[in-house]
Amino acid sequence: MEQVTYKVNEDEHLERIDKVLTAMSDDWSRSQVQQWIKSEIVLVNDNVVKGNYKCKKDDVITFTVPDLEPLDVEPEEMNLEIYYEDADVLVVNKPRGMVVHPAPGHVSGTLVNGLMAHCKDLSGINGVMRPGIVHRIDKDTSGLLMIAKNDKAHESLVNQLVHKTVTRRYKAIVHGVIPHDKGTIDAPIGRDEKDRQSMTVTEKNSKDAVTHFQVLERFKDFTFVECQLETGRTHQIRVHMKYIGYPLAGDPKYGPKKTIELDGQALHAGILGFDHPRTGEYLEFEAPIPPEFEEVLEWLKKRS
Repeated sequence: MEQVTYKVNEDEHLERIDKVLTAMSDDWSRSQVQQWIKSEIVLVNDNVVKGNYKCKKDDVITFTVPDLEPLDVEPEEMNLEIYYEDADVLVVNKPRGMVVHPAPGHVSGTLVNGLMAHCKDLSGINGVMRPGIVHRIDKDTSGLLMIAKNDKAHESLVNQLVHKTVTRRYKAIVHGVIPHDKGTIDAPIGRDEKDRQSMTVTEKNSKDAVTHFQVLERFKDFTFVECQLETGRTHQIRVHMKYIGYPLAGDPKYGPKKTIELDGQALHAGILGFDHPRTGEYLEFEAPIPPEFEEVLEWLKKRS
């Protein structure tokens, strides 16, 4: 059970408490938060409040997040693009627009729903909501994911992520023309205190984050790059590229409003490599950028 203590900031002054709390985590729905308030587990300055309470600057909100009740996640037949599969591991190319795993209020149409219909043997380490899921990519990011089909494989793959031996290379289009051919961004990432649904580079309550990038092609106002993750923080590439002044094109959260014609950030997890959890053999897979991403690149070439 997670203990939460949060101090209301100036931007949240006079915001309803249910809105403030919902913005603190992508995993909490508004109705879920309202139920917690109704159950009187949410305290403001050590006092019980009602759901319409308007927060004041420097209010201290404290509560314990209840353990989520398991949801019935139903298998759904999907045309999954499988790049590799054996008794231990599966590699799938996730399309843009698909959510990786279910969450309260969103229990269908996810990759997990499709995986459950495709195979019956998925690791249970991450629980009923995330069977087999070792790592994830954002809804509007396309590309390769490794899936564990048993707990032993899951532990091996997570261990490789922890020890930074998994190869994860992404293709991205960013705003601006990067003058140098390559670079490394070493900047810690944590949740943005002013916007709890966003991440930011910060020294406060953050984790180390390292991204390597290389320029592939330059255009008039954009740059096509390849980014390699050394760590895997939430929104890492999107946050890091914004931090150095070259936000991802199409990114609705971290990029400028005037951008390319693409529904979501121009980011594709194109190369994935890891040691097979049973044999130790190094496996590497490459998925080409999706057609809509390719169309944007062609448009940028023509206008340049």
